[in-house]
Amino acid sequence: MAISEKYSRTYHYPFSPGTTSDDRIQHEYWKCLSAIPQLVHTEKLDGENNCLSKYGVFARSHVAPTTSPWTESIRRYWQSIKHDLGNLEIFLENLYAVHSIAYSNLEHHFYVFAIRENDRWLSWEETCFYAAMLDLPVVPQIKFFDTPLVQADFEKEVLSIVKGTGALNAHDAATGEQVTMEGIVTRNAEGFPVDTFAKNVFKYVRKGHVKTSEHWTKQWKRARLKNEGGKYVDY
Repeated sequence: MAISEKYSRTYHYPFSPGTTSDDRIQHEYWKCLSAIPQLVHTEKLDGENNCLSKYGVFARSHVAPTTSPWTESIRRYWQSIKHDLGNLEIFLENLYAVHSIAYSNLEHHFYVFAIRENDRWLSWEETCFYAAMLDLPVVPQIKFFDTPLVQADFEKEVLSIVKGTGALNAHDAATGEQVTMEGIVTRNAEGFPVDTFAKNVFKYVRKGHVKTSEHWTKQWKRARLKNEGGKYVDY
């Protein structure tokens, strides 16, 4: 039995090309967006989904806390905040280990993208507030916007945004060549109940961004930070 509930599955936009056989698509996304007064686009980063709660540090599974070597520093950090979390669950993108995308503008290894408290996902403003209190950055924010009015214009803008390299300057981890960002996540800027997640959070992922093999965990490399002063910088 899981200690807590893992992060909800984020549905793809129907025009997101990076879907796989087990992904889900929100075919009624326009109806959903039309009911949300304010939304925010954030950059989707290529890392591991981690969760910090009073029970420990979790990866995708919440059956037991993670013990992977690339979470060693965030687990040490968790020791200093675990008694202050209460019912907050801090979900963050762990970029400590390089996956398919390497970032040349990486200022931190851990970027918060959502916070859950009991049966509610906190608003983006609350998420940013608590992240700052914990001295953690949030994932790059692209744009705040009101309810979109024209579906074609909305899709056109999303397709334009994802042509960029992103705030952290994405590169192919294998070749070093500059590449476009992995994608974007669109969410309701306000808080919402956990059981309405599929109607409030959506994503676009570019095609073919995953290039790691099954041997990734044995050959992983630590991501270099932008302003490192030596050979090794940890949290």
